[in-house]
Amino acid sequence: MDLRQLAALVAIADHGSFSAAARALYTVQSNVSAHVARLERELGETLVDRHAGELTPAGALVVERARRVLRELDDIPGDLASEHEQVSGQTRLGVIGTTARWLMPQVLGALARRHGAVRVIVHEGSTSSLLPMLVSRTIDAAVVHLPVDDPELDVEPLFAEDLMLLTHQSHPLSERSEIELSELAAHPLLLPPPGTSLRRVVDRAASAQNTTLRVQAEIDGVRLLTSLAFDGYGAAIVPATAVPGWLRGEFRLLTVHGLPRRVVGWTQRRRPGANAATRAAQAITREIITSRGARQAGVHPDPSARPLRAHDRSDVGASHPPTTDAVS
Repeated sequence: MDLRQLAALVAIADHGSFSAAARALYTVQSNVSAHVARLERELGETLVDRHAGELTPAGALVVERARRVLRELDDIPGDLASEHEQVSGQTRLGVIGTTARWLMPQVLGALARRHGAVRVIVHEGSTSSLLPMLVSRTIDAAVVHLPVDDPELDVEPLFAEDLMLLTHQSHPLSERSEIELSELAAHPLLLPPPGTSLRRVVDRAASAQNTTLRVQAEIDGVRLLTSLAFDGYGAAIVPATAVPGWLRGEFRLLTVHGLPRRVVGWTQRRRPGANAATRAAQAITREIITSRGARQAGVHPDPSARPLRAHDRSDVGASHPPTTDAVS
């Protein structure tokens, strides 16, 4: 098994055919076919279904591992260059959508100015979609909603953020500017699904006040949750940055007394350690949040902020009653 064989198989997975893989690798199709055939003989498995033109299940497994190998090799030159204060290489960052909107333009701009040889690939998604990508090494680090309880990951809290109630102006609560969490029991709400980080925070707060919230719909994705509230589908509990300060429209944001702030943090794998490009991105992210985070309405840069701990959650475990009821 050699690297050319692995690179050929990954290229087929990425580009969809032997001929397209050859073009991507700047070689001829016969070379790609030969590399894959030798790899198949060595492993004793068919990796590409020539008739269907796609990877077999065994091929998909090999590609997943091959990507990790090739990425680790790609990181070597960048790590060596960083020893001489010349940061280069590639970093793949995952960022939750509400934070990405205000944070990533500043991070990308600072990286371009200070480390022009660093290439950044940004994946936007929810915390529940980004964490599996991080564990599988599809991305190198992620900015997500805490808590994150995975022994394979390092977690650094970055900032705290207010949670608000977002309603359309036609909603019965739209004339209010603030409300107690216990009062929301009388109104069906748009909430994230059970088990997501934001839902854990909401459920824990409701349980602490002996309040049962009514669920109108469960949406995994804060930006979609926000859009539904904008369109008048229902009231939603969202982070403050889900609604940009410049946005004007037929909506209202209410302060909810009894809701804690959510904590957003940087996560990355413990092993292998982050490459130089990812470390540079992390350092710049810290700096921007410390110096400019407070300019975002509802964001509170606080290096002492800590996420909920697993044993603090009242919504986890069979010994705790459910805190929400679905609306029939």
